[in-house]
Amino acid sequence: MGQTSRRAFRLGPIVLILAILLALTSSFYQVEAGEIAVIRTLGRESGRADPGLHFRIPLAQKVDIVNVSRIRRIEVGFRGDQPKPTEALMLTGDENMVEAHMIVQYRVSEPSKYLFRLAAPEDALRSSAEVALRGIIGQTTIDDAITKGRGLVQEDTRALLQKLMDDYQSGITITEVKLQSVDPPAQVRDAFHEVVRAREKKEELINQARGYQEDVIPRARGEAEKQMREAEAFREERVLKAQGDARRFDAVYAEYKKAEGVTRKRLSIETLEQVLTRVQKKTIIDGSLSGSTLPFLPIGGNRRPATLEQSGDAQ
Repeated sequence: MGQTSRRAFRLGPIVLILAILLALTSSFYQVEAGEIAVIRTLGRESGRADPGLHFRIPLAQKVDIVNVSRIRRIEVGFRGDQPKPTEALMLTGDENMVEAHMIVQYRVSEPSKYLFRLAAPEDALRSSAEVALRGIIGQTTIDDAITKGRGLVQEDTRALLQKLMDDYQSGITITEVKLQSVDPPAQVRDAFHEVVRAREKKEELINQARGYQEDVIPRARGEAEKQMREAEAFREERVLKAQGDARRFDAVYAEYKKAEGVTRKRLSIETLEQVLTRVQKKTIIDGSLSGSTLPFLPIGGNRRPATLEQSGDAQ
C-alpha cells in the first residue's frame, strides 16, 4: 500500500500538468475566412468571433462555428436519383396532378438564429419549401407550370419561402429556387406530352400565319396605294388634256368667227398635212381638166410624169 501511494503521489503532478496542457490546447480555436464563431458562456450567447485565432475559457465557454459564405442546397421531391412521391405530387390550379422536383439554394445570414431558433433548420427549410411550392402550384394552371410559367413559379416560390423562413426567424436567406422538372405523373406523362407538342405545333402554325399576314397585308396596302396614286395621276392627266383641248377648240372657234373662209381653208390644209404625212405614195389629179387625157402626178415614187390616153376603139 505504501508503494502504491507513493507511485500515485508521484504521477499526480504529471497528470495535472497534462490536464492543464490539454485544457490550454483545447482553449484555442481557429475561425476560417467566411465563418463566424458564436460564443456561449455557461449556455448563454456572450459574443462572436471573426476569422482568426481565438481563446475560450475551458469548460465555461463553448464555441459554434458557422460558415456564412457557403451556398447550401436541399432537394425537394427527390433525393439524388430517387423520387419522393409524397413530396413531389401536388395539384395545380386547374385541378391536374403534377410531379415537381425542386432545388433550393440558401446561405446562413444570421448565425445565432440559425443555431438556436430552430431545432432542425434544414428539415424546417425542406418542409417550408414544400409548402411554398404547393401553394404556388395550386394557383397556377398545368400549362403555365410546365411550359411558359415556370420562371414565375420559381420566383413566387422563392419569395413565399423567404417570407416563411423570416417568420420563423431562421437566420436563412434563400438565394435561388430552381425547378428541376414539373411533369404529369408517369402513368399519363407520354399522353400529356403529346398534347403539349400538339399545342406547340398549333402555336407555331398560328405564328407562321400571323407572320404571313403581317407580310402580305402591308404589301397589298402598298400596292393598292400605288394604284390609287397612278389612277389619280391618270385622272389629272386626262382632265388637264381635256381642258387644254377645250381651250384650244375655243381659240380656234374664236378665230373661225373672225374669218370663217380663211379659217376653214387653214383647217382643211392642216388636216391634209396630218393625213398625207402618213401615206407613202401619193397621186394628185387635177379634176378641172376634161377630155380624153387624164394627167396625173405621182409624188413620193421614182416614176416620171406620164399621160394616159383614152381611145374609143382601144381593146
